[in-house]
Amino acid sequence: MNKRQHYILIRIICAATLLVAGFILGLFPLTDFTAVFFFIAAAVIVGYDVLINAVNGVVHGHILDENFLMAIGSICAFLLGEQAEGTFILLFYQVGELFQAIAVGKSRRSIAQLMDIRPDCATVEKDGVTQVVDPYDVMIDDVIVVEPGEKIPLDGIIISGRSSIDTSSLTGESVPRDVTSGDSIISGSINLTSPLRIRVTKEFDESTVSKILELAENASTLKTQTEKFVTRFAKYYTPCVVIAALLTAILPPLFIGGWSTWILRAVMLIVISCPCALVVSVPLAFFGALGGASRIGVLVKGSNYLEMLAEVDTVVFDKTGTLTQGNFKVADICPAEGIEPSLLLKTAAICEEHSSHPIAQAIKEAVCGEVPSIGTHETVLGMGVRVSDGDRTLLAGNRAFLLEAGYNIESIDTPATIVYVADGKYLGYLVISDRVKPNARAAISALEQAGITHTVMLTGDRKDAATAISRELGISDCRAELLPQDKVAAIEDIITSAQGRVAFVGDGVNDAPVLARADVGIAMGALGSDAAIEAADIVIMNDDLTLISKAAKIARKALVISKQNIIFSLVIKFSMLILSFIGLANIWMAVFADVGVLIIAIVNSMRTLKG
Repeated sequence: MNKRQHYILIRIICAATLLVAGFILGLFPLTDFTAVFFFIAAAVIVGYDVLINAVNGVVHGHILDENFLMAIGSICAFLLGEQAEGTFILLFYQVGELFQAIAVGKSRRSIAQLMDIRPDCATVEKDGVTQVVDPYDVMIDDVIVVEPGEKIPLDGIIISGRSSIDTSSLTGESVPRDVTSGDSIISGSINLTSPLRIRVTKEFDESTVSKILELAENASTLKTQTEKFVTRFAKYYTPCVVIAALLTAILPPLFIGGWSTWILRAVMLIVISCPCALVVSVPLAFFGALGGASRIGVLVKGSNYLEMLAEVDTVVFDKTGTLTQGNFKVADICPAEGIEPSLLLKTAAICEEHSSHPIAQAIKEAVCGEVPSIGTHETVLGMGVRVSDGDRTLLAGNRAFLLEAGYNIESIDTPATIVYVADGKYLGYLVISDRVKPNARAAISALEQAGITHTVMLTGDRKDAATAISRELGISDCRAELLPQDKVAAIEDIITSAQGRVAFVGDGVNDAPVLARADVGIAMGALGSDAAIEAADIVIMNDDLTLISKAAKIARKALVISKQNIIFSLVIKFSMLILSFIGLANIWMAVFADVGVLIIAIVNSMRTLKG
């Protein structure tokens, strides 16, 4: 607890002591009048700020806030001679406020753990001299030095040094990662063992740590439909009950008498009318879930996306880099008759020279020596690359690409990716292999256990290769040989036919349009990827596919708990409203219907903090 919460707790203890003393004194006829002073003292100690806030609320036009309702209820109870009840209203209300403050504080601390990644300074090296500066003052291509134990303040590339870095505050991964010269490194990590010299590649405003902090700070501003319902409900519920209380205090006594009885019943209605349990516990359930998700390395841009994730029944996956490692290599070189393998590989590398696709990188890495640059390159999306150099045309791509160019080639029966190559004549093909991620099968099984009824894989790869992988992983539907624009059309078709909401999981590099189109866009292994952080609704900050099912469980738990709180609060409140009106309830029961329900709902909401 912080200082303010300790102060409130001390006031509660003092007031409770005086309240108990007042009860004891009230048992003896000679001291019962003294008990009133104990009750008044207890009420002042525990509730003076409630009374002050109630007056300020009236001055500023906020007449029906919880402070005003509690103050009116307590004052009316005192005026009717129910001093103990009037004190108890304020005491129990402050207990509820303390519980609320503690619960919100725990939720905020879960998210605020991310704020610890914010660097305080950066050590810049210029001409062999180091200077400590604000991270905002560091420019691209500046060289920074990070000593062991220091936070890495900006994104960059290591130019000298070898060390281990702790990324747990970003990814939830406890195992340190080894880095060396040439490796990219992201801000927010902690250098563990040896000094590193890093060339900065992004200014602080564009760095990974800055974007993550922005997401965390803005996450609670986007409200769920459940929260919006509660807000709308409270807007009408409280005034209606207050009007009913006024009518209860005035109309029945005019006809049947008993002013004190009916005013006391009206006081109970006013106390019950406070919507604290609803307007606090429901947002708290989602707020706690945001903190629970961030603790395992899942950043959710808003509680509304948590609610949508809870309603997902179909999860669509990109293949390369998401279900597979995306770490391609040339597994086999198969030249046509009379063609040298080196010529086949070199021609393919020339075609892929300007491409950043993982398959292109694998082909270029397989070539020994430099690759000459010739002619003009034209990329045909989803098909291949064409290089024109005078009368000479080089091709590298899938079978359909070469068939379209007039080459008569047979289909290769293999689940691997095939790149066909031609240079005026058919030169042969390369077999490109990619491995399924080790936890992919377990992740699909976990989704099924979490209640996901349908899984789909979208890929531009050949149908037989994609089908083999989908069968291996247990994915229920596979759509292959898709161009980038086809993926958007495919996700729209899936959304149309799905029973619930549809989530798309991609690596965030080439999937931005599909991530944006899906009901819930989830970027996998997206740490440091601007495209992922911008386009996705949920960012899985490492490469662990099983976190998708864990995030879905957290979201569903938050939604269930929020609905439990709504139903419990409304049932108790409406029951007590009826009992109070017909005279079968007392002020103690009315206080429980307000603050007691609030405390129970808050404790229930705090279960989302555990994830």
